[in-house]
Amino acid sequence: MKRGLSFVTRVGLYSLGMLFLSLMAVAQNRTITGKVTDAQGNTPLPGVTVQVKGTSKGTQTGPDGTYKLEAPDSATTLIFTFVGYKRTEQQISTAGATNVSLPPDVTALKDVVVVGYGTQKKSEVTSAVTSINAEEFRQSGARNAMDLVQGKVAGLQITRQGGTNPNSGVTLQLRGVTSLTGSSSPLVVIDGIPGGNLDLLQQDDIASISVLKDGSAAAIYGTQANGGVILITTKRGKSGPTRVDYNSYVRKEFVQRRPKFLTPDQYAAKLASGEIIATDKGHRTDFVDLLVDHGNLTQNHNLSFSGGNESTTYRASVYYQDLQGIMKANTRQQYGGRLSLNTRGLNDKLSAQFNLASNFNKADLLGGGGALQGYYTFNPTYSPWNDDGTWYFERTSTNELARLHQETNRRQQQTTSGDAKVSLDMVKGLRASLFGSVQRDSYIDGAYRQLASESSVEDYQSSGFASQNSELKIKYAVEPTLEYNIRVHDDHNITAIAGYSYRYEVNQGFNASNYGFVNDLLEENNLEDGIQLGLGKAKMESYKNDNTLIAFFGRVNYSYKDKYLASLILRREGSSRFGVNNKWGNFPAASIGWNLSKEDFMSEVTFIDDLKLRAGYGVTGNSGIDNYSSLVTMGKGGTYINPDGIWRQTYGPNKNPNPNLKWEKKAEYNIGVDYSMFKGRLSGSIDVYRRVTTDVLETFDSQLPPFVTDKIYANVGTISGRGLEITVSGAPVKNKHFSWNADLAFSTARTTLDKFSNDIYKIARKEYGEIGGYGALGYAIRTYEHDRLGNFYGKRFAGFTEDGKWLFYKKDGTTARPEDINREEDYAVIGNAIPKYYLSLTNTFRYKGFDLRVFMRGKFGYDVLNTMEMFYGTKQSLPNNVLETAFTKHAQLKDSYQYSDYYLEKGGYMKLDEVTIGYTVPLHGNKWVKNVRFYLTGSNLATITKYTGNDPDFIKDTGLNPGIDAINTSDERTPYLSTRGFLAGLSVSF
Repeated sequence: MKRGLSFVTRVGLYSLGMLFLSLMAVAQNRTITGKVTDAQGNTPLPGVTVQVKGTSKGTQTGPDGTYKLEAPDSATTLIFTFVGYKRTEQQISTAGATNVSLPPDVTALKDVVVVGYGTQKKSEVTSAVTSINAEEFRQSGARNAMDLVQGKVAGLQITRQGGTNPNSGVTLQLRGVTSLTGSSSPLVVIDGIPGGNLDLLQQDDIASISVLKDGSAAAIYGTQANGGVILITTKRGKSGPTRVDYNSYVRKEFVQRRPKFLTPDQYAAKLASGEIIATDKGHRTDFVDLLVDHGNLTQNHNLSFSGGNESTTYRASVYYQDLQGIMKANTRQQYGGRLSLNTRGLNDKLSAQFNLASNFNKADLLGGGGALQGYYTFNPTYSPWNDDGTWYFERTSTNELARLHQETNRRQQQTTSGDAKVSLDMVKGLRASLFGSVQRDSYIDGAYRQLASESSVEDYQSSGFASQNSELKIKYAVEPTLEYNIRVHDDHNITAIAGYSYRYEVNQGFNASNYGFVNDLLEENNLEDGIQLGLGKAKMESYKNDNTLIAFFGRVNYSYKDKYLASLILRREGSSRFGVNNKWGNFPAASIGWNLSKEDFMSEVTFIDDLKLRAGYGVTGNSGIDNYSSLVTMGKGGTYINPDGIWRQTYGPNKNPNPNLKWEKKAEYNIGVDYSMFKGRLSGSIDVYRRVTTDVLETFDSQLPPFVTDKIYANVGTISGRGLEITVSGAPVKNKHFSWNADLAFSTARTTLDKFSNDIYKIARKEYGEIGGYGALGYAIRTYEHDRLGNFYGKRFAGFTEDGKWLFYKKDGTTARPEDINREEDYAVIGNAIPKYYLSLTNTFRYKGFDLRVFMRGKFGYDVLNTMEMFYGTKQSLPNNVLETAFTKHAQLKDSYQYSDYYLEKGGYMKLDEVTIGYTVPLHGNKWVKNVRFYLTGSNLATITKYTGNDPDFIKDTGLNPGIDAINTSDERTPYLSTRGFLAGLSVSF
């Protein structure tokens, strides 16, 4: 009995002990709850890792940002970690929930850069790649996506020849000219879509823009990468509750720089004094001002929705823009949207990305800068109206104001792109992906000139004129890839990608015109109503062409202990544009890097955070030539009478075939240094490069026979270039309430035409930049073998005779009149049109909720041919209106129009391009509004320059015919008034 009682007692005591210990354990643990949000937008952050410091206990936040975990009673601190945000430690609250707001880790966000077919850590990049994020974009209201980074990327020239004309684009050139007849522009890739259309991008939808500058980075894009590659990534949704962002601005522009022609009063005074022999009509008219839209007001609205959960995220945006130029009848209204969807399934092994974007725009093309020329020079004592109120017309000029009222020239355009990428993680480290895209761009241009218009009266027997043009472009791309990532013993990291690319493009168009209408009711919408169709005098044309590009490519990146880096690329590509004997080419690249800062011997150098040396070599090609360039093409010839007495149209070859035609090939070396010092307070990069482009294409004379025509397109020339690029970012002041950041970009380059002749094909020289205007003045730029591109070749000014006649130097140093100057012997290099140096400087200041950004940029060390002075700074143009300088600076000149260094001016300038001041409203604990920012921006505020012509920023500095400031439309140099703009913007997030 005692034995049994003793057993029961022992069991009871044991049970009580275990219960006591359990109670003790419960008493020593507690449940902690809380919520994690984004410190900037106050939005919940799902997937954040929450760990009890000093233990292995942890959890993750749910879709609403909340968490719950058990922690020992002795625990005092929680650790919160999340990709893209700073690691944060937070004391456990004794009063209730432990909430925390995670600040974004800007350094971490910038540490990943987009490269060809993927991304890389910035520390692992071994090529010359520059990435600009949205917070660094310009803020003066982009008309084109590339406006956002103008002046921000060393070596990338972005020139807007049309100024603020809303229907003008930008000219892009990276590290100088690479071709004489092919494309020299970079390849634009938007979210993986090769040859992406910039019209589909709005500034508020872009996350980053990366520029692959050297051959070792761009070689993976083969024959489309000679001019470099620009990769644009749009914004994506983030998991969490729906976020709504609204961005808007309005902009007003004012004439900033206008050529100084005689005012109406000045002109009338010279009429009265006899200095100008013409009729004073009694009016005082500022004709140019009549073309200015003083009521211009541009507006932009962008509304986006984003959000999702752990498996699916989305972002959708819609926008509307009404862009108004400084000129009348010069507008662009556009609207559209963008949708992106990212989803995961099969236990996160399957992922898919979908993008759809569309743009609809209506453009008024009538009032571009071309109208200015006639009104600059019009007699300002005239009126655009007759005394009875009708429009004044005369054969020797065009009434531009009447044209704006009596003619139309409108474009309706619709551009759409769609792409999808599906990826499957097959085994650990191996991923298969399939990417496909399609772009469709179409437009219809319609123009009409009323029966009573000046053009109709003078050229079409007062019967009106109508035309329609249409074009459709479709681009298809399919690219399957395999990616493999492996890390061996934590020391060796290998990333490889292999893929296939298929691209097909087709272009077709139609245009027709007619005249002889009986009324203006239907304008260009009933072309058949014009009587000239039946008389065989109407015009009709159509075309269609296509091309195909196929490639196999691969890249292997290797890293050893994150110190020693290497990258190898090979792309084999074929294009239908090349000859049957040269359809395929190989484009290899190799680059290496060394992270010195990770070496033990650098451990004592405490002021250096990161220091990386890199070197690369890559070969790229150029397929930017016309379709069917290698083939014989057929076309119409003349009409001839046949033996049967009937006239018949002939048809036959109009171009020689060239089965050996191939891509232009560029080999490029690049050596660079990336650095960061003083805990990120000073960082930047330095790049030195040399590039040689061989097999440059040009048109040469060919012998008849055996060739069927007298010209042939062939690979002969060589172009070389070298340059230096420097970027520096600094934070001179950085404390709790105030910070100052400065960013500088500098580049210099020189490009030489080494040769364009061989034993078979020979060219003595090439001439570019037709001057146009009065007289047969020829070409401004002449290039011989071994010459620097952009050399002005012409007469050297030696002064004037006593009676105001030109004198120029001959080769032997004597002076002579123009008729005695030999164009071949006496002409010399008189200047160069390509800037030697580019510089930009951005200063950003922040004080509490205020921010101030000052952006300056400039070009230096080049010359500009001032054709406005050449044509209108002389009394030779009288009685048309002339520049004031015709009676001051050039008063001695009393001779014909001549091209010489007399009209060359230094084009260098430094521009206060943008000043933005903003204020972010403090919203402490607001549940509805997450962010509110107001900002004001002034653009093109001041220009420091000695150049006296148009705004030097509008003058072309790219291609083979730069540096010619013109008031005519030759060489695509269309003038436009320089403007100073002021913008008021608002950004709100909910």
